[in-house]
Amino acid sequence: MDKNTITGLVLILLILIGFSYFTKPSQEEQARELQRRDSIARVIEVKRLLAEAEAKKEVAIEEKTSRRDTSTVFEQGETEAREIILENNKILLKINTLGGRIDYVELKEYVTHDSLPLILWQPKTSAFSLSFYANRREIVTEKMLFTPNTTKVALDAETGSKTLTMRLYANEAEQKYIEYVYTLNPDSYMLDFDIRTRNLDDIIDANSSFLSLLWGLEMPQLEKSKEFETRYTGVFYNFLSNEVDNVDMNVDATEQLKNKIKWIAYKQQFFSSVLIAKESFVEAELVSKMDESSGMLKKVLSEIPLPYTGSPKEDYAMQFYFGPNSFTTLKEYGADIQLHSLVDLGWKGIAWVNRYFVLPVFHFLEAFVTGNYGVIIFLLTLIIKLILFPLTYKSYLSQAKMRVLKPQIDEISAKFPSDKAMEKQQAVMAFYKKAGINPMGGCLPMLLQMPILIALFWFFPGAIELRQQSFLWATDLASYDSIYDLSFSIPFYGDHVSLFCLLMTVVNVIYMVMNNKNQPQNDQMKSMKIMMYIMPVMFLFIFNSYSSGLSYYYLIINLISIIQTYAIGKYVDDEKLLKKIELAKSKPVKKSNFQKRLEEAQRMQRQKLKQKQKK
Repeated sequence: MDKNTITGLVLILLILIGFSYFTKPSQEEQARELQRRDSIARVIEVKRLLAEAEAKKEVAIEEKTSRRDTSTVFEQGETEAREIILENNKILLKINTLGGRIDYVELKEYVTHDSLPLILWQPKTSAFSLSFYANRREIVTEKMLFTPNTTKVALDAETGSKTLTMRLYANEAEQKYIEYVYTLNPDSYMLDFDIRTRNLDDIIDANSSFLSLLWGLEMPQLEKSKEFETRYTGVFYNFLSNEVDNVDMNVDATEQLKNKIKWIAYKQQFFSSVLIAKESFVEAELVSKMDESSGMLKKVLSEIPLPYTGSPKEDYAMQFYFGPNSFTTLKEYGADIQLHSLVDLGWKGIAWVNRYFVLPVFHFLEAFVTGNYGVIIFLLTLIIKLILFPLTYKSYLSQAKMRVLKPQIDEISAKFPSDKAMEKQQAVMAFYKKAGINPMGGCLPMLLQMPILIALFWFFPGAIELRQQSFLWATDLASYDSIYDLSFSIPFYGDHVSLFCLLMTVVNVIYMVMNNKNQPQNDQMKSMKIMMYIMPVMFLFIFNSYSSGLSYYYLIINLISIIQTYAIGKYVDDEKLLKKIELAKSKPVKKSNFQKRLEEAQRMQRQKLKQKQKK
């Protein structure tokens, strides 16, 4: 590994640091762990039910107050708030007559890291309401009781879809109302949601140009590491131009969007809640704040104005997506609106590698190796190393050539004093050219491999396929594999020891030592050895809280690299290589057409210069 290679690796390392700022259990142990989790789950569920009971008491008091405040405008058909369940095989929704809104969203196919139901929305940590002025008084629908169209959800016999209609009537007549319509298809993460106003043109203030839709959420912690999950949690949005962006995820931030927006997403590491306009939202104000409270990640809020023209009929068609951040799933539901962009595959060039190489190969292997993602990662790594083997061999061969020619290079360097560094460099480059060696030959193949290495760095932490998949001692390949929890936290390292990360570091050091033997040794290289051995230690700190699947991948790729280096070293004979180079030096150097044209241009320029001097 020459100076250029090391410089490239150091630059890549700095990029990774910037991005990251700052023995399998026995069956008895697994059974005990499962029993412990179930016990914890039961305790937490009891606490949740008690909290809900207390919350309902508070709601009863609040709704009585709200009815007194707004009864002069809208009729409260219901006397008590109640929840109506709307569900299919994927999601379970609870829709409250208080506000007519969704106040509970559960993904039925998934559980949290501690085996509890995976709940995206909860009553006391979510908000969804329509606000406007009627008879010069502010109306907030979240505080008012809606009337459902039926005590049961309507079922469409042909499509299997379920529809629930909730109405908030104006007190003058039943023909005047606000209506929420929820339609859920079977086997779908998508919920159709329509807001309709009927005959409210003489009730809503005449100077109103919009109704304000407010959507807020405290995003709950669903994965093992709150700090790591928070990095992937935030507010994303898509303009009609299909340009996907997000509110700053590292600080409290507010953004005013003045262009038309197709969707707004509250995205977490592996799951998202997305509000999608059938046409577009004209603008929006988005807020994101860090949430330091236990079990929560961020507080987010969207204020979306819905244009109001004063017509007797106003319709606003939308959809909700409640589901996993799976690239294939999101592409299935919204390829035309770039919904799959919620899966972070890296920068544009890196994302291309993940999208068109890593993902197809990964899913291809999934079809043949069912359930064992450790084996899938191993096979993926093996395929990558086989594809890159020609570059690896070329890099090793270039370094070997530089090594066997080092004595001759030292002789050339000794002929030039220290004040003639340029002449020495020119002489060395001329020697390399005559020997048919490219000094960058060892660096370029390594740099060409970097896009794949970086692509996997982005792929593994966001791959929902690895979530809660166990392998050897790791119980979740999407999270860290702690084999020992510390009673304290080490700055930049954490409060646990990840074994895959530790093994990766050890193997990386071994590979560095082994690779150094293939390098031409000089004072400059010796001075850089310290940096080379610091890098694995830095990786130890960076990856300790990362996906164990990523550490496992780097462990395997380094092990394969060690095997390849050893095998190539046995195959390449230094004496034969030197003889081959000496034979190449005795032959005239072939000039490329470009070199010939360049030399001809230089000759013509010298002739013109001589002619001018004669004149």
